[in-house]
Amino acid sequence: MTHLAWIAFWIPALLLVHVFIGYPLIVWAQARLRPLPVARRPILPTITVVMAVHDGARHLRAKLAHLRALDYPADRIDIVLACDGCRDDTVALAQRDTDPRLTVLVFEQRRGMAACLNDAVAHATGELLLFTDVRQRLSPGAARELAANFADPTVGAVGGELQMENVQGGFAQGVDFYWRYEKAIRHAESLSGSTIGVSGALYAMRRGLFRPLPEGTVLDDVLVPMRVAAQGYRVIFEPRAIAWDQPSHLPDQERRRKIRTLAGNYQLIQLAPWLASPADNSLWFRFASHKLLRLLAPWLMVSMTLASAALSTRHPMYALTFGGIVAAMLMVGLAVLAPSLGRRFPLRIALAFFYLNLFAAQALLAFARNRRLHLW
Repeated sequence: MTHLAWIAFWIPALLLVHVFIGYPLIVWAQARLRPLPVARRPILPTITVVMAVHDGARHLRAKLAHLRALDYPADRIDIVLACDGCRDDTVALAQRDTDPRLTVLVFEQRRGMAACLNDAVAHATGELLLFTDVRQRLSPGAARELAANFADPTVGAVGGELQMENVQGGFAQGVDFYWRYEKAIRHAESLSGSTIGVSGALYAMRRGLFRPLPEGTVLDDVLVPMRVAAQGYRVIFEPRAIAWDQPSHLPDQERRRKIRTLAGNYQLIQLAPWLASPADNSLWFRFASHKLLRLLAPWLMVSMTLASAALSTRHPMYALTFGGIVAAMLMVGLAVLAPSLGRRFPLRIALAFFYLNLFAAQALLAFARNRRLHLW
């Protein structure tokens, strides 16, 4: 029994250290010691903005205004908007827009983002596809900054940076801290080769590299770049192309979106099993470290907690570990019960870490129940 507890402690402990500390340090070292620069230069390829929308009326007018305000020649950019079973005023607002560069595709039945993106791309004519969501506003120079990277023939896709604004409250600040940590990893991955995901709020790719998505795909912003990398091109991160979004201020606001996204990672393996194969996926180590092991993190922590409790009388190190875990849980409880204290740095980080891992555990259950993940 002690031997089993030892295994249940050390294997999860080593994997957790690798996921949250070791892997980030590895890609950071690769970026510093063996950087792979991108041969950027100002170019103006034609761009088709591709956007799928479900019931986005309250954001659509502002979004179209932001797209028209992009610092890019008007005759070299057009927009294809796919309306997915909208029941609000999205279609009416889009069809009243007089911009000749806007093509509106109306689908009466709700089919999900992937199906709409496939149809929208089929209508695209630009050399580059620029994907964005209706909710976020874009920096005026976003299109130029993304396009400049495609002067390098090795680059196939470029992700922009998602920034949070109006970050208030302990939970929102904690999530913002986690997102900054995530972006630092993506930046290091990009500088040392390719990142394994982009932000769906803003990314671009060479149109010729797009392959229709399997119907029902949730994470186009992971499957698309991984397919680009599989074709021998780099996927990079461009921090000068920015999309701004509003954070969730309470866990309940974040829960539905995060569970859907995390469950989408399980779906990815189902739809594209080659991603989990070291022989077929050239970015397997990065994908496994950055995506797959993150999904296992909550279960690894449960195993480590139970094992450290069982071994706490065997060695002071296990007792200290179990005590540290209990202390962290008490910090989470304090942050929940006293929101004013939850704004303090250690508590807000503990709170966000707890909920994000809780959502990861719930995502497995959501996927197992086979909910209609692809519907928004």
